[in-house]
Amino acid sequence: QVAAASGHSVVLVDQSDEILKKSTKGIEESLKRVTKKKFADNPEAGAEFIKKTLKNLTTSTDAASVVHSTDLVIEAIVENLEVKNELFKTLDKFAPEHTIFASNTSSLQITKMANATTRQDRFGGLHFFNPVPMMKLVEVIKTPMTSQKTFESLVDFSKAVGKSPVSCKDTPGFIVNRLLVPYMMEAVRLFERGDASKEDIDVAMKLGAGYPMGPFELLDYVGLDTSKYIIDGWHSLEPNNPLFAPSPLLNKLVEEKKLGKKTGEGFYKYK
Repeated sequence: QVAAASGHSVVLVDQSDEILKKSTKGIEESLKRVTKKKFADNPEAGAEFIKKTLKNLTTSTDAASVVHSTDLVIEAIVENLEVKNELFKTLDKFAPEHTIFASNTSSLQITKMANATTRQDRFGGLHFFNPVPMMKLVEVIKTPMTSQKTFESLVDFSKAVGKSPVSCKDTPGFIVNRLLVPYMMEAVRLFERGDASKEDIDVAMKLGAGYPMGPFELLDYVGLDTSKYIIDGWHSLEPNNPLFAPSPLLNKLVEEKKLGKKTGEGFYKYK
């Protein structure tokens, strides 16, 4: 959405036409919300903006057939290294030599994905934050092999779509999640030890630290399965790091399929 709205030609790729129709409709609805604020005094200009943006957007279920005409590929599929690497290996065969590959991963190592391709120097991370149309931040990740030219291109692209890029090396969780995930896990440990209730911990961090959501509300919003996947991955990389220690309570909730807002129950219950 943000790339199309800023004048870039975008091909959105997914596994089925049904998913793509749903995605396109979601983008259209999101654009309507944006234009309602942005063009409050000029609805005609708003309608033209939506029309122009959607014109920049096409869809496909065959990534290999459309990648030949791209300058930048941004991957945002399931947080599974093997699945991502299979996709990148395939696209690497069909993409032009100049095409830059980037992953929107929030927790996996960019270097391991780059190594699945023949374009390690043209590979980096572009980690956008949800909801992307509203959130200004993009983490631009540079691996030891990413060329300066590629890095600068990713920074320039981030600015061109109206975001504020920050740079980070390929370290677990980059900047935001490297600080945020251990913070959420420490909140769970605090609750597990019986030092404070989850409700009081959430209130304390909202009123005392000015956070919009408490750690348990945030865990439920992110998804407990996603949080567990991240911490398990980091624990396997650095098993002696106490910040990356798994949580028995989190593991139990995931096992019980209580994954947060998306399942109706996590640390809290949702109607």
